[in-house]
Amino acid sequence: MTVTSPAASAPAAAPAAGPGPRQAALRTLLRNKLAVVALAVLALLLITAVFAPLIAPYDPQTQNLLLRLKPPAWQSGGAGSHPLGTDQLGRDMLSRVIYGTRVSLLAGAGAALLAGVTGTAAGLASGYFGGWADRVLMRVADVQLAFPAILLALAIVGYLGSGLWYVILVLGFTGWVSYARVVRSEVMSLRSRDFVTEARAIGVTDGAIMRRHLLPNVVAPLATIGTLHVAAAIVAEASLSYLGLGVPKETVTWGSMLADGQLYLGTSWWVAVFPGVALMLTSLAVNITGDALRDVADPKAYRR
Repeated sequence: MTVTSPAASAPAAAPAAGPGPRQAALRTLLRNKLAVVALAVLALLLITAVFAPLIAPYDPQTQNLLLRLKPPAWQSGGAGSHPLGTDQLGRDMLSRVIYGTRVSLLAGAGAALLAGVTGTAAGLASGYFGGWADRVLMRVADVQLAFPAILLALAIVGYLGSGLWYVILVLGFTGWVSYARVVRSEVMSLRSRDFVTEARAIGVTDGAIMRRHLLPNVVAPLATIGTLHVAAAIVAEASLSYLGLGVPKETVTWGSMLADGQLYLGTSWWVAVFPGVALMLTSLAVNITGDALRDVADPKAYRR
């Protein structure tokens, strides 16, 4: 007589389900300590920009010539009431750096959003339809790439005039090509796939195919390009403001602060250094975040 043990007769346990794609992406992102620090810096900058009137100790435009070019609080002659010192007109440097965050983040995010929407639409149409639409759109992109972006931006801003929205419009217009080329390449590799062919066979319109089936497949590279474009737009806005062709002088920007401080580098270094450091840290944090998103978007990254 054969006796069957309970363990042998029990059905085998089902293997534990692995983490889903979102959990794997989050785990990959959290494993990158540098990216976590960069995200924390960006969150702090966003909070600073939104609540600048509550955080800044002074109005950034308030002048006091009796306190002009006061050094930071830790240097001889500095005052605790102005931790980062004052500029050539006696304005508080900390308050001006805080308010400058608003313009930089708005210009970077606005330009990236405008360029992303325009470039994605152009790339979808070019890659999906091909033919004359592809030839026309890509030749327009080639012509724009023939001009240096900063020179094209200078020419357009010089014609339109200064203003934050003009700057966003210009930077968005000059940045759409990179989005269009990446989306076009992805769509051209996807348009002959079975799910697109089957959608056409059952009568789904071209617009619905691009919106429902193709666009979700290009979100990952778009997120990476968009993040990196934010950093480029922030630097471009600062460059235009430094040259006096960006945001009007009455609006506090890091670029205009750098322009004001260049005359005092030898005697009052803090007037130019602090906005320069803020610009560098912001661009660095955005670029590190973009690199991390690129790793998360790569399925091979989950298996590292």
